[in-house]
Amino acid sequence: MAHDFASIRMRRFRVDVGTIICAVALVQSLLLVGLGYWAVERLVSEVGTAAHKINHDRVEDHMHAFLAKAGALVRAIGDSPSLHAAGEDGEQTAEMLWTLLEQNPEFDSLNVATDDGHLAAALRLPSPAIRHVQRGAGFSTETWQYKRSPDAEGGDARQRFATNSISAFRSDYDPTHRSWFTDAVKAQRPVWTAPFLSAATQELAISLAEPAGRLDDEGRTQHMVVSANVSLGHLSKLVRIFGELGHGESAVLSADHHVLARSDHPDPVRELGSPDSGVLGAVHAHMLAAGTAGAAEDMAFAVTHEGRRYLVQTSHLPTTRWQLVSWEPEDLLLGDLQRAVAWALLLTFAFLCLALLISLRLSRLVTQPIENLSRVARRIGRLELDNLPLASSRVLEIQHLNQALDESARSLKAFSKFVPVDVIKQLVAEGHALGPSGSPRRITAMFTDVEGFTSISESLPADVLVTQLTEYFNLAARIFARHGGVVDKFMGDGIMVLWGAPSNLDDAEYRACIAALELHAEMNELNARWRAEGMREFRTRIGIHTGLAIAGVLGSSDRLSYTAVGDVINVASRIEGANKDLGTRTLISQATFEGLGGRLSTRRIEELAELRGRQTRMALHELLEVEHQPG
Repeated sequence: MAHDFASIRMRRFRVDVGTIICAVALVQSLLLVGLGYWAVERLVSEVGTAAHKINHDRVEDHMHAFLAKAGALVRAIGDSPSLHAAGEDGEQTAEMLWTLLEQNPEFDSLNVATDDGHLAAALRLPSPAIRHVQRGAGFSTETWQYKRSPDAEGGDARQRFATNSISAFRSDYDPTHRSWFTDAVKAQRPVWTAPFLSAATQELAISLAEPAGRLDDEGRTQHMVVSANVSLGHLSKLVRIFGELGHGESAVLSADHHVLARSDHPDPVRELGSPDSGVLGAVHAHMLAAGTAGAAEDMAFAVTHEGRRYLVQTSHLPTTRWQLVSWEPEDLLLGDLQRAVAWALLLTFAFLCLALLISLRLSRLVTQPIENLSRVARRIGRLELDNLPLASSRVLEIQHLNQALDESARSLKAFSKFVPVDVIKQLVAEGHALGPSGSPRRITAMFTDVEGFTSISESLPADVLVTQLTEYFNLAARIFARHGGVVDKFMGDGIMVLWGAPSNLDDAEYRACIAALELHAEMNELNARWRAEGMREFRTRIGIHTGLAIAGVLGSSDRLSYTAVGDVINVASRIEGANKDLGTRTLISQATFEGLGGRLSTRRIEELAELRGRQTRMALHELLEVEHQPG
């Protein structure tokens, strides 16, 4: 009964968005009518005074948002596990930097440098490019991979990252001598550098640099620095927001009182100088005289310049020690309204407070739940379905949306247990239609089987067998995913795994063989633990074959599955079965063997093997495990 009463009470207090809008409009109308002409003058006076602070705060919010975004971007790059400026990891780092540069148009370049002088950078200017610097003895070798503009639209990720041309040359560039590198290493924390002349754009720029230490293969600490560069021209765009919102101007001053950006000049700052002209000069002179230049506290005051009085707001940007200054003519804000009736001020203030309380209450009913639900919707779109922060609301439409998202999440969560979620994400990302379709592609297929599983299953209780199978499948799936394999299906105690579908995969044969070796190695450790616990061991047999198969979304119109079919699949299954007759654990076909290029130890089965269901015999090779690898 108590629960039903609470539900009835909740429904009674829910309102829709139209009711909220009407309530706000009604309150505003009552305020205007009730105050009258004399109160309106004072109300406009207060609004005019507050407008300057609001416009200033908006500029400050944009600055804080930009600084926070820069910090999050640099921190995310620094936290990348494979971060490096050279080698294979360097190429992966370059791809990541380019992707982030595309997504963040306000930055001119993103850089990763090591203390041995290597650099990987993604540049927007002067030409879009990936820049690699390899520091040698006395000189650096630079390689520039020129790309299409990161701001251009259209094309998939590979097209956007495609290299148009390459140039390589020697230079004396050493990133460890740059201020952004030395400042970050010295401070051991994120730092904003002093303005410097960008070598790439020949314009003044600043950089946010953060150290990111790594341990090399010998266990020694290697100093790395991640930086994001932004020109002072972009800062000028941020402060020009003030002039677009009102009659005032704004500027950003550095800790040493140089002008970094200002809205009262059409061109961006191209050389460092002190604010010694115009209204900004008068404002700065006032702050110097009062000892508040560069102060950490927000301040509001007035100055007079050429017979005109200006209202001034300043804010301190703590992460950079910059100071944001804005000013606006007082007469444009207040004018004759300063002579409003004094006793009307109290009544106006009371009505404003009431309106503020109502607005805050109503806005919280709408904006906060919608913001929460938008985050939930984004997570559902990414198939991140665990621990979704759904909450009820008294706004009827929001409550309906909340229930719909909850039902969608629960349905998708149940659905994700039966399909490879990574495959679905890949198909959707590449724009494949989720209907029956297939195309020939070269793949490497693997089949696994547990030796003697029939006798094992007969000798074990069902719950023990399920527990061991689950642990075995979890271990195998992790290893296959680590090496680019996609688990197609689980078949009793067996697994079918694909390399090269749904996405093309370089060196698929080698990756599959490495995964097979790792599976045997980690199964040895798992079997040792099972043996110590008195449980039966699993001995895995593996067959691998490479060739053309039809891969795609196959099935009926209302029941689909991503899989691959063709002779390569049948042969891989038969190769796995041949292990039993040959007394081996891992067999690979001649096609897979040729793809290895001699990088792994194998043993050729001298006699051509006869595979069940096939008329022709095949040459097979045994993939030798680590203990059989030559020293």
